[in-house]
Amino acid sequence: MGEVEHKYFDIQVNGYGAVDFNQNHLTIEDLRKACLKLEEDGVEGIFATVITTDLKDMIIRIKKLVRFREQDDLIQRIIRGIHIEGPFLNPADGYRGAHPKEHILMPDTYKMKSLLEAAEGLTRIVTLAPEMDKDDHLTSFLYQQGITVSAGHCNPELDELKSAIHAGLSMFTHLGNGCPQDLPRHDNIIQRALSLKDDLTLCFISDGIHIPFYALKNYIEIAGIENCIITTDAMAAAGAKAGRYSLSNIELEVGEDRVVREPGKMNFAGSAIDMRSSALNLKTKVKLSDKEVRQLTYTNPLKLFKN
Repeated sequence: MGEVEHKYFDIQVNGYGAVDFNQNHLTIEDLRKACLKLEEDGVEGIFATVITTDLKDMIIRIKKLVRFREQDDLIQRIIRGIHIEGPFLNPADGYRGAHPKEHILMPDTYKMKSLLEAAEGLTRIVTLAPEMDKDDHLTSFLYQQGITVSAGHCNPELDELKSAIHAGLSMFTHLGNGCPQDLPRHDNIIQRALSLKDDLTLCFISDGIHIPFYALKNYIEIAGIENCIITTDAMAAAGAKAGRYSLSNIELEVGEDRVVREPGKMNFAGSAIDMRSSALNLKTKVKLSDKEVRQLTYTNPLKLFKN
């Protein structure tokens, strides 16, 4: 079976084509190069993702994306919005993933407003930890702004998840990741999220590294195609060769196996897969139809842009 030939829409892209979006010194030339590579690889649009670091640096990076987008038609065509992942996450090891603990903050509406103002109306998704958002204040605020609120890098109890859903939470970022390698057998964040699949859009990475394909098949079957989105969580190595890269202030290495890690650590730090390869994996490894693959990699994520 060959490639799945259609356009893709990716809601979580940290970098691409050897270009890291999470840098204060990002240039318009490099961002354009990344967008050109995305277009060449069949990606119609993305949400450029800014991850946890010092709040002032997050603001600088968001403002750069906004400014460059205004100055270049290709960048504007590819970057349809911004996904802010952090800094209001669970700081516990395992759940925080590669997000630096020293920059993870308690949810704060005033600080969130500073990030939203920097994005000038382009924020489409905010990923946060519901259990850290006491009384769901930030979730409610974001929902009222028309922003998709997504759980991620978190470990809320079932009642906390339900409360957040009532307040406006509607998605789960890269489920099966942003959590420790070892979890309780039954009462864990993956099972809790799957049990609420009628209330949450569940996002997955289909590289076979973040989630084994047999597990991904199970998750999609449980949740239903209509409730799922495939994203890449791509960093700079996506669309590029193996080697050393950066993601924000984190130094990373990408081997020939395409696994992205901080040197000497076991946790993953974004992915090096592209959407075309993700779609091919869904067809050949998860045994989905072309129609189902298109729904997961284009139709469902595009709804987030159109809403």
